[in-house]
Amino acid sequence: MAKRERDDRRGRGEPRRGSARDDRGSASASNHSEGGNHGSLSNPNSAPASTRPAPAERVIARLRPNARALFWPAILLLAVCGSVGYFGGSFPLVWENVLVFVVAAIVVFLLCVLPLCFWLSRRYVITTRRIIVHRGFFVRIRQELLHSRGYDITLRRTWLQSAFRSGDIRINSGLETPVVLADVPRADQVQSALHDLAESSQNVIASRRQQEESAAGDITSVWGAR
Repeated sequence: MAKRERDDRRGRGEPRRGSARDDRGSASASNHSEGGNHGSLSNPNSAPASTRPAPAERVIARLRPNARALFWPAILLLAVCGSVGYFGGSFPLVWENVLVFVVAAIVVFLLCVLPLCFWLSRRYVITTRRIIVHRGFFVRIRQELLHSRGYDITLRRTWLQSAFRSGDIRINSGLETPVVLADVPRADQVQSALHDLAESSQNVIASRRQQEESAAGDITSVWGAR
């Protein structure tokens, strides 16, 4: 009789006691696993400052030497153009007229185009992290100087540069050859901006070192307590 009752219960779909216990056990196990997962999550704000990404580098200024250097090449170009327009084609012989144009082309190339190319080949880029100097026409040279290295700034001006508010900025960081920003416009503003960038970079480095030392001290105290 007991066997028939069990068979009847199974046929009616009544749950077994053992299955209910299994369901309770699996539910409790899942709750424990979820609780463990929640406990293992770390707060992103609790990450140390040394692991946080550094701020992106921004360009503060792009500079070239003062355009005053192109004054005489521009005057010479106007003079050559006027001379060729006046004398070109006025000679009776063909070779003489051709010679006028050839000489004019050589003068323009040597004394007008080349100075312009050399002026364009020199440029200075100041960012929040470094100073980048590009120079050279046939051989390109790129020189970089980080603000975090620390440096001394010297401003040199002639009377002509003072009239145009330009000057030569000499940056000495302890290297054999200092970095020179030749004849930059608004030299006084550039000098003050470089001072501020170097000072802020030094402050950032000092704060990072202090945070790293404090984090190392906390870790040491925790291990000592254990």
